[in-house]
Amino acid sequence: MAPVQPSAPLRAQEIDSLGRAYATGRRKDAVARVWVKPGTGKITVNGRDQEVYFARPTLRLVINQPFGVTEREGQYDVIATVKGGGLSGQAGAVKHGIAQALSKYEPALRSAVKAEGFLTRDSRAVERKKYGKAKARRSFQFSKR
Repeated sequence: MAPVQPSAPLRAQEIDSLGRAYATGRRKDAVARVWVKPGTGKITVNGRDQEVYFARPTLRLVINQPFGVTEREGQYDVIATVKGGGLSGQAGAVKHGIAQALSKYEPALRSAVKAEGFLTRDSRAVERKKYGKAKARRSFQFSKR
């Protein structure tokens, strides 16, 4: 009978030549390219600070969720470029990218991030408009006369 090995991370650390982990995050129509590296906790989105780009506090909370779950606040710098969609979708895309990049940089964190559902792409998107309807499901107003 073979000896039982301690549970080591099954995945290898994936970092580039500059010591960063890269991941792509998606939400609605937004796509975020995210790089994570050890640092002071500075988050830059499209060349601007997160407070400037995501002015609403709720959007900044969404972005910082992966760090809160893994207890890594202020330990990683994030550089993200986002295209498409609105601000809410872009914040969700950045969150998805940060969670994936964190799990690539520190594979031991993968289970904690996965348990919160941050690695799963949120596939909800706007439903298309149908003919004979005012919107996707709303009918035109009924007129008796």
